[in-house]
Amino acid sequence: MKSRLFFLSALTIISLTVFYSCNVNSGQHDNTGTVTPTESPAPATLSYSIINSFPHDTSSFTQGLAFYNGELYEGTGDPGYIGKSKLMKVDLLTGKIFKQIGLTKEYFGEGITILKDTIYQLTWKTKVVFVYTLKDFKKVKEFKIDTEGWGITHNGKNLIVSTGSGDLYFYDPSTFRLLTKSTVMEGGNQTFNLNELEYIDGFVYANQWQYPYILKIDPNAGKVVAKYDMTEMWKRIQTIDPDADVPNGIAYNPATKKIYVTGKLWPELYEIQLSQ
Repeated sequence: MKSRLFFLSALTIISLTVFYSCNVNSGQHDNTGTVTPTESPAPATLSYSIINSFPHDTSSFTQGLAFYNGELYEGTGDPGYIGKSKLMKVDLLTGKIFKQIGLTKEYFGEGITILKDTIYQLTWKTKVVFVYTLKDFKKVKEFKIDTEGWGITHNGKNLIVSTGSGDLYFYDPSTFRLLTKSTVMEGGNQTFNLNELEYIDGFVYANQWQYPYILKIDPNAGKVVAKYDMTEMWKRIQTIDPDADVPNGIAYNPATKKIYVTGKLWPELYEIQLSQ
């Protein structure tokens, strides 16, 4: 389902109109721990600039991207289920792999995040979370979850997970106990296809799977407050390499306040500046 074999063409996807209806009128947590936000106007579409470009390994089916202590980490998937899912430490400037560990072929690697020198890597349909030490990629724990794993980030305290739906799930990092779930609205409709995530200055930024958008989400209000249209970047990538797949991968280096994006099988990774 997440390989290009199952995709509609990019132009067809972008032109689709998707209708979702969700009658909500509360911005409070209900007794199940779910946040249902107040309906709000459609978010503004904001601009971005490409500041720099770097080489990216075209064999990497990027599912997760993260900076930690100034170093870049990447998690990849494996559409063929032949043992190509990986966790890697990557050189930003050259795209070369410093260190890696592979997943066995039954696991499709998904998003990654790093909290307190600990790496968390989701898997897709197997619903398993792998936990590694940062220094040597030694797997120290496995957690089972009740949903598919797509994207993951953290707010410094809790892990935040997407499942391809319009919901965000908040977990305790030490036990992976579900703390709460937030339904994310985009204007009057529930959003959808939330994939790779990155937490930046109080907001969750999410790739919208199959679409050229990065959504800026207020996780407390449960709503999309802005969106960035990466269509021109995607067209540029397809001109360089027609085999490149969808945009996926957002990383933030808090030391430099720089944002980086890439995609599945992309030949380039970009430093970008987002307008506010």
